[in-house]
Amino acid sequence: MEITGYEVEWIRDPFGILTGKRYEFRLDLDVDAEDDLYTPNGVYIRAVYRVENEQGKLVTYDLVEKGTDRLLEFDLEDEEETELAAFCEQHWQEAE
Repeated sequence: MEITGYEVEWIRDPFGILTGKRYEFRLDLDVDAEDDLYTPNGVYIRAVYRVENEQGKLVTYDLVEKGTDRLLEFDLEDEEETELAAFCEQHWQEAE
């Protein structure tokens, strides 16, 4: 999985319902044409990352087709999910 670009934004919780802080990531991917995940439009990941007491955790993610915003019915492999969580851990502070 190669990340070619990303954006991160702090998700505001005006009512204080959620514990910790949530961050939404949009990560553009370079997907090989031989990969099952490949689409001609391209693919991005929309992920939510939570930080509470300086501990971070990947809450959820979706694989989405660019242009159509259609959710793709795929999950990342365990190794890729670990890589995604590590990327979020390294970059969530950029939204502050």
